[in-house]
Amino acid sequence: MAAELEFPAASDTGEDRAGQFVAAWLATKRSPHTRAAYLRDLAQWAAWLGGHGVALLEADETAAAMWARHLEAAGVKDSTGARKLTAVSSFYAWCARRGEVRANPVAGLARPAVDYDTSATPGLTRDQAAALLAAADADPGRQAARTAALVAALLFTGARVSELLGADIEDLGTDRGHRVLRVRRKGGKFQSLALPAPAAERIEAYLAGRDDVTALPAILGAAPTAARRRVLFATGTGARMYRAEVRALLRRLGRAADLPDELAGSLSPHSMRHAFATLNLDAGASLRDLQDAMGHASPRTTRRYDRSRGNLDRSPGYLLAGYISRGAA
Repeated sequence: MAAELEFPAASDTGEDRAGQFVAAWLATKRSPHTRAAYLRDLAQWAAWLGGHGVALLEADETAAAMWARHLEAAGVKDSTGARKLTAVSSFYAWCARRGEVRANPVAGLARPAVDYDTSATPGLTRDQAAALLAAADADPGRQAARTAALVAALLFTGARVSELLGADIEDLGTDRGHRVLRVRRKGGKFQSLALPAPAAERIEAYLAGRDDVTALPAILGAAPTAARRRVLFATGTGARMYRAEVRALLRRLGRAADLPDELAGSLSPHSMRHAFATLNLDAGASLRDLQDAMGHASPRTTRRYDRSRGNLDRSPGYLLAGYISRGAA
């Protein structure tokens, strides 16, 4: 199984051997997104080691601790640092089980404290989300229609950017009268996401201008006529977009929408997923329905986005008091 990214080129036999282990370890990860993320983290660790003259398979606990301090000094978020250390630890644990290293140098290293009950991602108010959507609609250039469709899909489906960028035109369809987009979620499971009118209409307008699309049978529910699958959010050459392109696009649109400088400069695809969750909860959506829509395995993950959890107006005591008083009346 090939990795989605290339490991840094080996310069000697030892590094060739390490690269083979990396490829074999990545093959144990089912999700391509997990493989790509873990490879990026391990490549960063290997590059840091190389800068200090240490081979990947010869790192010790001191090197691991020094790298952790390096990440802190570089301003890496605690959650990101913890993820990187987890990825590196997973690799060495795999190697240790096979006797390729004496011990996992990261096993005893304390991870940064992470508050898993609160999301630190910058959020959007309802007005800010509307302004960003308007900025996307007004964006000039050859890819203007794609920009509007992509931003609307991010905002109104809550999908991860990797899920949207991995989708094809043939993944569009209908389900009992609902327009949907089928995406591959974490773990390889497919799920159909509802496309509300603001998203579906912008996607239709975008595809209507595509040279490789003469009709929209998938959106209308008919069988696709294309002999090959076509990328949904495609570049001018028909290739898939990169996440970095989407992040840069959102930050440019954030400035065009006159969002606060700090917010506009930190916008990311996850900011849109965050907005989908928080604004839905503000509007009164069910936490359970939101959990299903976002593909969260645990309701605790979804609760991170509930900005009004501390609102005493929602105290169950008030509900119980009303219930009992009605029964006594």
